[in-house]
Amino acid sequence: MANQTKSTALILGGALFLGLTLLGFQLGKALIDFKQFERSVTVKGLSERDYPADVVIWPIQFIEANNDLPELYRTVENNSSKVRDFLIQRGIDEAEITFNSPSITDKSAQQYGGGPRAEFRYTANQTITVYSENIEAVRKAMAALADLGKQGLVLAGNNYMAQTEYLFTRLNEIKPEMIEEATENAREVAEKFAEDSDSNLGKIRKASQGQFSISARDNNNPHIKKVRVVSTVEYYLSD
Repeated sequence: MANQTKSTALILGGALFLGLTLLGFQLGKALIDFKQFERSVTVKGLSERDYPADVVIWPIQFIEANNDLPELYRTVENNSSKVRDFLIQRGIDEAEITFNSPSITDKSAQQYGGGPRAEFRYTANQTITVYSENIEAVRKAMAALADLGKQGLVLAGNNYMAQTEYLFTRLNEIKPEMIEEATENAREVAEKFAEDSDSNLGKIRKASQGQFSISARDNNNPHIKKVRVVSTVEYYLSD
């Protein structure tokens, strides 16, 4: 009876040992597989394209001076009409032209001390703004702006408050294509990395789309926009 009990205990002990060994092996293999599963590479993909701007905002400023205020207003009104006619003759729709109220400065009211008096008491600064999708017509009008000078208008230049702006407003139309292109570019980089490291490229673990940026292609062509996006993608790697 004692021998039978001892044999049973040995069998149970052996079975327990074997079970623990197998369990340890399985846990160890699972840990190794988990670590392999966690291997990854993070890469960036770029998509960059040039597009023509689709909206232009063009402020035109001219300056007038006079000692007679009513006469100054009449001159501003007359010259504003000249600007409107100049623009319409060059294919710009009248609905795209906006006239601001002239800014009048009374230099007599600004006179301090005993300095010399200004030749003209009043000066007027008038701004006329073109907001148009007809980029070509506006650029041709810009090139012919000297014609207004020949009509006696004193045009204000190099005013940082009245810079021409070119806008690209179709970003939502091109987003899907550019994101796809950036993702494909990222995968090419990841595949090259996997090849060089003797690994296999797996599925995407995590991805994030960077912000789109829109800028002038260069200083001489602000009407051509460079649209750019960088996507960051993390891929799993396996042996």
